[in-house]
Amino acid sequence: MSSLTGTGTLVRLALRRDRVRLPVWTAVFTAVAASSAAATAAVYPAAGDQRGAADSINSVPALVALYGPVYEPTLGATSVFKLTAFGAALIALLMIFTAVRHTRAEEEAGRRELLGSAVVGRFAGLAAGVVVTAVSSLVLGLFSGLGLAAAGLPVAGSLAFGLGWAAAGLVFGGVAAVTAQLTKSARAASGLAVVALLAAYFLRAVGDSAGPRWLSWASPIGWTRQVRPYAGDVWWVLAVPLLVTAALLAAAAALARVRDIDAGLLPDRAGAAHAARSLGGAWGLTWRLNRANLAAWLAGYVLIGLVLGGLAGNVGKMLDSDGARALITALGGEQALENAFLAAEFSMAGVITAGYAITVLVHLRGEERALRVEPLLATALDRRRLLAGYLLLAVAAPVLLLTALGLTAGLAYGIRTGSPGAEAVRLVGAALAQLPAAWVLAGLATALFGFVACAVTVAWVALTTFLLLGEFGVLLKLDQWVLDLSPFTHSPKLPGAVVHLAPLLWLTALGGALVVAGIAGFRRRDIAG
Repeated sequence: MSSLTGTGTLVRLALRRDRVRLPVWTAVFTAVAASSAAATAAVYPAAGDQRGAADSINSVPALVALYGPVYEPTLGATSVFKLTAFGAALIALLMIFTAVRHTRAEEEAGRRELLGSAVVGRFAGLAAGVVVTAVSSLVLGLFSGLGLAAAGLPVAGSLAFGLGWAAAGLVFGGVAAVTAQLTKSARAASGLAVVALLAAYFLRAVGDSAGPRWLSWASPIGWTRQVRPYAGDVWWVLAVPLLVTAALLAAAAALARVRDIDAGLLPDRAGAAHAARSLGGAWGLTWRLNRANLAAWLAGYVLIGLVLGGLAGNVGKMLDSDGARALITALGGEQALENAFLAAEFSMAGVITAGYAITVLVHLRGEERALRVEPLLATALDRRRLLAGYLLLAVAAPVLLLTALGLTAGLAYGIRTGSPGAEAVRLVGAALAQLPAAWVLAGLATALFGFVACAVTVAWVALTTFLLLGEFGVLLKLDQWVLDLSPFTHSPKLPGAVVHLAPLLWLTALGGALVVAGIAGFRRRDIAG
């Protein structure tokens, strides 16, 4: 029997499982790309307008760090400047979860071993996961390119843009295939791949804005920008991610050859000799299961805070046009340009922090699917106490993360202004203003988990929708009531804005009500596998 026997059957099975998920995401990204192009054409119809927009964007280091530069003042390049790197990172994230879902998660759930007892080759599971991820990347990229072309942009540039997105998905699908061989859990495999994605985005940001240009070339996210859609269309760059993807897949296959089924190459750390005493109850167990992940997030927030604080001190000095000043001010703040920049970044941090809160509840769902919740509830442990441990983490961890972000940003910014203490206090408060919106997403995930366990992933759809509304809602000229659907619309743009307590109180109350509903639902529903 060949080691790839049964790959086609497993591919069809995986595509059937994702028959709703992948088409929906493809439609969303295609619609966003096409809508952005149409809206930009309406805002900057003339060549002079496009040149002015490009000059304004390129003169703001913070914008270049976030999204990359506009290489040529064309309509197409201006239309996709926010989408190229940022969209590639979102697609890379989607493909990481797709690859892990069909490789490591299958082993963790025991399905891979069950299928392996039939006429299925040793590498069929890995090959099927890679094929599904690659096909998903290419289809999403091509449809997004078609959407841009349908909006009136040049076909060649649209194809280059779509293939750049697809290349990012291929590379990080390959990264996930490797991390799936290293760890025993799907969560750890996804976490390692996401860390690699964050490092790649950071390298590109530094290379494009402040550091040596080779840093951008060292990043797979940077390669999507080096294709330069609508600004020369440098096709040969696409060979780089293809070669790297091939190397990653070869490495994944080599690693899969030397490990056992349901085992990772990284060694598991032995537990304490007296587990019951060391765990300290339900909360102790929750903490042990999540502390490594929280530590990684915390380290990332500290690093990002230091970078943001350093960049904020240079924003005003780097602007040399009224258009650039107007642009950065419109992105978030109401007073100084530095405040506007920090407000925009803290708003994005609020969305990302909500993502962490969702992962906590998704982890509990994973424990339930792995049949580890039911034995716990067979003891004296009450359902409410079990859920309360995860809720405490989902509510308290965002406080810690945003505090760390505001504190480090305040210290870095304050050192430049001569008042690190005062700036640290001010920016901690500005970062924490994003908490109520993040708690709404935590409450939504709790309610979904409480009533229909498998529906908890819908919280990711809601978060992505809110992110897209915040990034492109104004550009697309959506009605205000549509923008108001996002809880992040109601968060104050601090520092620099006037704080109104009513929206924050309403958001907190909404999050609390969703949590109460989720607890009530969890008490009554069956424990599902």
